[in-house]
Amino acid sequence: MMQPFFRENDNAMKQKYQPWLWVPTLYMTEGIPYVVVMSVAVVMYGRLGLSNTDIALYTSWLYLPWVIKPFWSPVVELLRTKRWWIVVMQMVLGASLAGLAFSLKVPHYVQWSLAFLWLMAFSSATHDIAADGYYMLALTPREQAFYVGIRSTFYRVAMIMGQGLLIMLAGMLELRFRPLIAWSWTFAAIACVLLALACYHARILPRAKADAAPLDVQWREVFKGFVNTFLSFFRKKQIVVALLFMLLYRLPEALLVKICPLFLLGDPRTGGLGLSTGELGMVQGTIGVIGLTLGGILGGVAAERGGLRRWLWPMVLSITLPDVVYIVLAYFQPDNLTWVGACVFVEQFGYGFGFTAYMLYLIYFSRGKSSTAHYSFCTGFMALSMMLPGMVAGFLQESVGYLNFFIIVTALCLITFVVAALIKVEDDFNEDAAPY
Repeated sequence: MMQPFFRENDNAMKQKYQPWLWVPTLYMTEGIPYVVVMSVAVVMYGRLGLSNTDIALYTSWLYLPWVIKPFWSPVVELLRTKRWWIVVMQMVLGASLAGLAFSLKVPHYVQWSLAFLWLMAFSSATHDIAADGYYMLALTPREQAFYVGIRSTFYRVAMIMGQGLLIMLAGMLELRFRPLIAWSWTFAAIACVLLALACYHARILPRAKADAAPLDVQWREVFKGFVNTFLSFFRKKQIVVALLFMLLYRLPEALLVKICPLFLLGDPRTGGLGLSTGELGMVQGTIGVIGLTLGGILGGVAAERGGLRRWLWPMVLSITLPDVVYIVLAYFQPDNLTWVGACVFVEQFGYGFGFTAYMLYLIYFSRGKSSTAHYSFCTGFMALSMMLPGMVAGFLQESVGYLNFFIIVTALCLITFVVAALIKVEDDFNEDAAPY
């Protein structure tokens, strides 16, 4: 426990100001390691000269902790407090980033760096469980509703920091040092940020009365309850259709996400665009994330006003048709950064808007008894939908080239249309309906 080292703030001040002091930083801390593991690692290995096949395979495996996260979430729920898990996992995340930084300076750095990325991935997934649970326990329902936009905003800030500023920092350092040294210093810097945030949260997070670990845990009953909940998930109506939708709706994007940064960085002689690391941070990590955020906001507004049933097909078109911009970029190979940025913005905006339908369906399908646990299973399948296609994306791209790869991805958008046509949204989130 951190109590011997960090004294509590004045209770009155906490009650009045505390959410503003920890909600933004908590969700920024939640987003940074995820972005490092899922996006920044791809760029780093690309700059260090690994093949696209190896990069896509190695980094796609890092989705696994989010796939199996529901299976160890009961441990986080029942052992210690959510606050304890948050602080400890943030310290582990900071230590993992420090280890990643130092591993780039030793022989066999690929194996060592992957080991630290694995540790970071498991710690980040565990931190997600604790942080989301703590948010529900430390805030009243009214506060939860008020701060939901704040937490989402600062999660997006973390994406811009990771995919934008962090990569741009590495690009600046690459101008003076070898890529291995530049990336080592970059990860050392973000490790210091994570460790500082861990210390900050150890002091500032309130000790909520509701955040208390059970005194007597009956593990046999816990295991039995988990098994029953797990089996009840697979007894839901339309389970086969739902699983197909969860696994295949984002198939084109799952292939694109591993290859697009490598395409933007790639040598023009091999079909890439030849951007520098700093330019990639600006185009994909800043312009792209802004497009993604605006698309998500617009999708949320549309869904709130019209519901999933009304907006399903506009969102399907939005998440698929903009993939064509990568065919255009691969065919013309423009050296105009404005044109490249505009294309990335359009694709990411479309993805942000279209992804709303996916999340709404996960919420819809999870409703009923054990909705929280069932939603966690849905998010596990969501991670699996990105993991499996990503593992083969690099091999496919190197087999056919960038242009043909993007043509294949666009053709696979037909699968998104098929699985969207299969689902049924009977009541479209009417409060009195209970289809499951």
